[in-house]
Amino acid sequence: MKKFVMAAMGGTLAGVIATTQFVGPLLAQEGAKTSSVYEQLDLFGDIFERIRAQYVEEVDEGELIEAAINGMLTSLDPHLSYLSPDDASNMRVQTRGEFGGLGIEVTQEEGFVKVVSPIDGTPADEAGIEAGDFITHVDGESVLGLTLDDAVDLMRGPVGSEIVITIVREDMPEPFDVSIIRDTITLQAVRTRIEGDTVVLRVTTFNDQTTPNLEAGLAEQVEAAGGIDNVNGFVLDLRNNPGGLLTQAIRVSDSFLEKGEIVSTRGRDPADGERYNATPGDLAMGKPIVVLINGGSASASEIVAGALQDHRRAIVVGTKSFGKGSVQTVMPLRGDGAMRLTTARYYTPSGRSIQALGVSPDIVVEQPRPAPASEEEEPGTTPATRSEADLRGSLNNDSLTEDEIRQIEEDRARADAAAALREEDYQLAYAIDILKGLSALGPKE
Repeated sequence: MKKFVMAAMGGTLAGVIATTQFVGPLLAQEGAKTSSVYEQLDLFGDIFERIRAQYVEEVDEGELIEAAINGMLTSLDPHLSYLSPDDASNMRVQTRGEFGGLGIEVTQEEGFVKVVSPIDGTPADEAGIEAGDFITHVDGESVLGLTLDDAVDLMRGPVGSEIVITIVREDMPEPFDVSIIRDTITLQAVRTRIEGDTVVLRVTTFNDQTTPNLEAGLAEQVEAAGGIDNVNGFVLDLRNNPGGLLTQAIRVSDSFLEKGEIVSTRGRDPADGERYNATPGDLAMGKPIVVLINGGSASASEIVAGALQDHRRAIVVGTKSFGKGSVQTVMPLRGDGAMRLTTARYYTPSGRSIQALGVSPDIVVEQPRPAPASEEEEPGTTPATRSEADLRGSLNNDSLTEDEIRQIEEDRARADAAAALREEDYQLAYAIDILKGLSALGPKE
C-alpha cells in the first residue's frame, strides 16, 4: 500500500508542475477524451435498449450484459473472461485440486477450442485427446463463434454422462468423433517413481498441493533408493502440464535453486513490476536434473523450465513449449463474480519473454507416434538373437564369481528395462540416458 501511495503522490506532483505551463491544452485533451468515452457509453446504452425493446424474441437482460462484457474482454486476448458467481466458485475449487469435467485445459484459437493439454489419468487423457487438438463440435453443435466460456459450458455436465466431441488433429486427414464419460477430476499434482537409479518427478498441474506433494514424493523415492548417493539424478516431467498458480511455479523452481532470480513480471506500469528470487536449499542436493517439456507445457510449467534452464541447473529436453507468457489476475467483482484480467508478462531470469515463442529445449527430442496396428509385428515373428553361449560346445566362463554373475544379470535386467521404456516413452528414456551419461563422467571437481 505504501508503494501505491508513493507512486500516486509522485504522479500528482508531476501533474501540478506540468499544469503551471500547459494547463489549457491538457485540460482540453482530457475533456475531449472523457466526452468521447461518455458518447460511446451512451451509444452502448441506446443499442442495449433497442435490443431489449425491439429484438424479434424476448431477451434475458443479464445474459445480454454478460455477453457484452465477455465480448469486450475477449477482444483483448484469449485468456480474459468474466466469471459468473458459479464460475468463480468452480475456479476456486479447481485450484484446490478436485472438480468435475473431462480433464482438459483449453484455450481459443481462430474461433475454435484448442487443447493445451489433457490432464494425466482423466477421462480426456484415457480417451486419447492430445495437446494441439482442435475441438470443433460438442455433441454435434459447432463451437465456432462461441466464447471460450460458452464452449466450456457445453462440455460441462453431470458426472457419468456421455459427451461426444469432434476433433481435428494436424496429422489426421479427416475430423473424428471421440466419446468421453464425464467424471469427477481429482488432480494428483505430483507422481513420483524410480527408474533404475533415476527419480522421476511427474508434475501434472500447479495447484495448492504441488509443492508439498513434490517435497514428500521426492523424499520418499530417495529413501527407497537407499539415500541420495544411490540416485544419479532427477527427471522433472512437465509434459502436458497446462500450468496453474504462479506462486507454485516459483516455489517449485526455488526447490532446486540456491539463489538468483526465478522470474520477473512486468505490467503496464513499470512500478508494478515484481521480481522473485530463490532462497537457499536444493531438494535435489546438487544432483543433475533433466526437465521434460512439450507443446502441452504452458504458463507455470514454462516459468519452471525457463528458470532452471537459464541458471544451467537443468538440461531441458523434448519439444518447444506452448508459449503462454502472460499473467492473469483474478479480480473479485460485485455480486460474487470475478474477472480474469491479463495484468503482466513474465520474463525468465535472462530477461526473455516466452510469449508466443515458448521455451526451446536444449535437446530437441520428438515423441514417436505408435505404429499403426497393421505395421506392428505379430508376437513371435522376430527372430531370436543368438550369442556365443548358444553355440554347441561353447566354452564355459568359469572365471566369474557368483556375485559377479549376479551383478552382470542385474545390469542386463536394467538394460532390458531401459529398452522397454524406450518403446513406451522415448522422451523419458532419453532423459534418463542423459543422467546415466552424466553419472558415468563422475562429479565435477
